[in-house]
Amino acid sequence: MSSRDAILQKVKAAQPSLLPLPSIEKQPREVDAVKQFQAVLESIGGKVVFLNAEESIAEKTVALFPEAKRIVSSITAVQNYFFSDYKSLRHHSLQDVDVAIIEAQFGVAENGAVWVTEEDLKIRVLPFICEHLVAVVDSTTIVATLHEAYERIGASAYGFGAFIAGPSKTADIEQSLVLGAHGPKSMTVFLLH
Repeated sequence: MSSRDAILQKVKAAQPSLLPLPSIEKQPREVDAVKQFQAVLESIGGKVVFLNAEESIAEKTVALFPEAKRIVSSITAVQNYFFSDYKSLRHHSLQDVDVAIIEAQFGVAENGAVWVTEEDLKIRVLPFICEHLVAVVDSTTIVATLHEAYERIGASAYGFGAFIAGPSKTADIEQSLVLGAHGPKSMTVFLLH
């Protein structure tokens, strides 16, 4: 037996017993999850736009970002901007994306975040490399708390997933708030209703 195997065997033998997760009582909430989601997202620098089923995501995006030179979408229904060659696309080729349109599985009211997986994004780096991020979410999928969100994703199989809330920001640089320091300068959520 190699020394590596001996060490790994000792580590495995020293593992503590698994403990059951604590039981969390859900408190009934008298809050409108969509209104709370909007209020929280806007308080952290994001924006919510309500869209009817008849409205075009592409047209609304162009209206909101008229100066955008390059718009890409990971949503096949947004045909004008869908990058069908995403499987062979080099991630560095996305360096000049002005607006990225992604679809999120659901939103969380208590922190204004949306949940996305690699399957939704097609390319992991997309929501982090663009100048402006547009996330499309069905308003009926908004959950009130992160506890509910984790219940929803707990049994799911995915390689990569992330909660995204608001534009990128930091105040590390001379205690001055900087938007877009490590990601998009703005985040807009299209709530479909």
